[in-house]
Parts: sequence; structure tokens; C-alpha cells
Amino acid sequence: MYNDVKLEKGMYHLANKSFLQALEEQDPAAQYAQTPLAKLDAYERQLKRFDIRVNGAGCDRVEKFFTTTESAVLFPEFVRRAVMQGMQEAVLSDMVAVVSRSESNRYQGCSLTDTEEYTTTAAGEEMPASAIMESSDVVTLSKYGRVIQASYEAVRQQRLDVFALMLRRVGRQLADSIVKQAVSVLKTASAASAITKAGSELAYSDLAALYGKFTGCNLTTILASPAVMADILVMSQMTEASSEAVSEIHLPFGAKLVKCTQLDDTAVLGLDKDFALEQIQSSDVVLETDKLIDRQLDCIAVSVNAGFRTLIADAVQMLKL
Repeated sequence: MYNDVKLEKGMYHLANKSFLQALEEQDPAAQYAQTPLAKLDAYERQLKRFDIRVNGAGCDRVEKFFTTTESAVLFPEFVRRAVMQGMQEAVLSDMVAVVSRSESNRYQGCSLTDTEEYTTTAAGEEMPASAIMESSDVVTLSKYGRVIQASYEAVRQQRLDVFALMLRRVGRQLADSIVKQAVSVLKTASAASAITKAGSELAYSDLAALYGKFTGCNLTTILASPAVMADILVMSQMTEASSEAVSEIHLPFGAKLVKCTQLDDTAVLGLDKDFALEQIQSSDVVLETDKLIDRQLDCIAVSVNAGFRTLIADAVQMLKL
């Protein structure tokens, strides 16, 4: 049971296994089926064990993690989760079709050659071929990191929900810097087939023309800078389509409109989210866990290695402004 799990620093350093996976191995979720603990993961059960409340009216302070040597082991995972929550709030989720893992900082994926027409084949004739081959392009992952300066004495009395909010903000900003690379890859991939707006001002007909560029794929997502997005929102077609308050903005032809601050005012990107972009990571967020456990919070180093490549060329198109 979760009360009997022995928490140690070494659980963060197991090969090919995260801290949460190490916890789940000792405290399987299956044994809590049909109980009040069924909705908690192994980490959340440990928070319950040590009565650490990370949010709500009775939220504890940072120092609660350091009540015992075992409860201190839970602190790095708290930091990681807060940073990850912020990263997941960035627009990457609206851009990426698949996330792949790489054991090194160089990644070579596969590509699809699929140019022959899909049609009937007469008896005895050779069928058209679609070739999936190793890609000739190698993606080199870039390191994105941040040092968070926060001494233990300065934060020990801070509420955990407030401290998590600060970490979440760092994660959001870190992810935003990663989005810049994703936008660059998409713009490069779509440059050759880009179309240009017809008039001096962006019009709905230009967005319709972008929609028409998607023949073998579907236009599911449109990325635009804040200024360009504002221009789109005041179009009469959008006013009619957005008569009801919704959490997501969609164009009349169904594509989701996403504000992307990393995209400048000179282009709009259209994507088929299911086929456009692959994100490659060598690991999740990396932390210096031992220092956090030992309350050496003066410099919390947070980093992640990431890279991107387009999957299907027709799944991304650009409208030049």
C-alpha cells in the first residue's frame, strides 16, 4: 500500500524509468480499483500519505515537503509537474501531430513518397507504390533551459499553489521559446508553395484561398500573430460565425484559429494538425533533483531538449501578407 512505499533519492535516477513509474511499480494503481483512491496516481497518493495539500483553501506551504527526509523526496516531482503544466498550456498542442523520443540529440525519422495516383489496377498489372523510407534529413535537438533563483529561506513560507503558479509561468515561457523553432520549421517547409494575399488588406477570400490549397489534407488549424488574428476576428464572416461565446475560435469552414505570438505579421500558417509536425525530445523536463531534496534551491536548473520536422509536405501551407 502507499503508506509502505520507501521513498529515496535514487528513485529519480533509475535507467529508463521516471520517478512516477518507480512509484507505480511499488504501489500499483490496480489495487485501488473501486476505492476512493482510484482517481489518484502514485504520486498523489504519496501527497495524501504525508498530508501535503498543494492547492485549495487548506493549501500548505513549501516547507511542508521537508517535514521528513522521505517527504522531501516528493518535492522535485512537484516542481516538475508545475513546470510541465505551464509547458502544456503553450500552443504546441495545436501544432504537433506526434511526439517522438530520441536516445541522442540527433534524430533521423522516416519519410513517405506517395506521388502516384490512387486508382484502380487492372488484373496482372503492377500496383502503384507508396514508399516509406529513412529520411535523408537529420534533426539536431536544441537545449532549452532556465535557472530559477529561489533560496529555501525565501520560499519556505510561500503557499504551494502560489509557488506552483510561478513555476508554471516559467514552464509556459520555456515552451513559448520552443514554439519559435516549430514555427520556423513550418515556415521553411511551406515557403516554396506559399500564396500571397490578393489585395492590400487581408480579406476572408485570402483565408478561403488558403483553405483551397489543402487538397490531400484538411485545414484543421490556422496560426496567426495577435495583430493578424485581430484583423480576422473583425471580418463580417467571423462576426456571424462567432455569435456564441466559446472557448475556441473556429472559422466558418471549420479550421481552429490559434493566436501564435511567435509568428510575425507577415504570414499566416495553415496546418493539418494530424500530419504536419513531429516534435522530438530526448527526455521530459530535467531537474537537479538531489539539490532540490537537500533544500539547495538557490538555482533550480530546468531544461529540455527538443527539435521538429515536418511529416507530410502538403499538411502545411503559408499565406504571405
